[in-house]
Amino acid sequence: MAASGILGGIARRGRSRGAIQTLDAALVTTGFGVEGDFRGKIRPGGKGRRQVSLLESESWAHAMADLGLADENFLPWTSRRANLLTQGIRFPREAGFIIAIGDSLRIQIAVECDPCSRMEEIHSGLFCALKPDWRGGFLGKVISDGAIAVGDTIRIEK
Repeated sequence: MAASGILGGIARRGRSRGAIQTLDAALVTTGFGVEGDFRGKIRPGGKGRRQVSLLESESWAHAMADLGLADENFLPWTSRRANLLTQGIRFPREAGFIIAIGDSLRIQIAVECDPCSRMEEIHSGLFCALKPDWRGGFLGKVISDGAIAVGDTIRIEK
């Protein structure tokens, strides 16, 4: 497992099923997740386990290969509707670890991001291609605010 990687992409959406907006930089906070993303705000009594979603670019590539798509035909990573795209780092396949992005952002991974039926709407077979080995991504809670930008270093802290 690589000790560090880079942040390859940032995305948000203002509402459920809303259009994805990619960003070069964003503020990510304990109160609102990725600024402007509808999932980030913790509801009263909520635990915030789904504040931020992360997708490993390598896992996305494996899913695309399972679909038989050549590199030039890969679906964009934003099709997965995740907030953050990681590159060059493999996360543990378990809940509880903390990742650091940039100088101060800390996210505690809470649960696997299981694919939903929306993935089949995007491409036939995508739901099944994302099922194995946490390919659908990771969901986490922000535990320390931070300003991040594409290209920032990502590390596993514990």
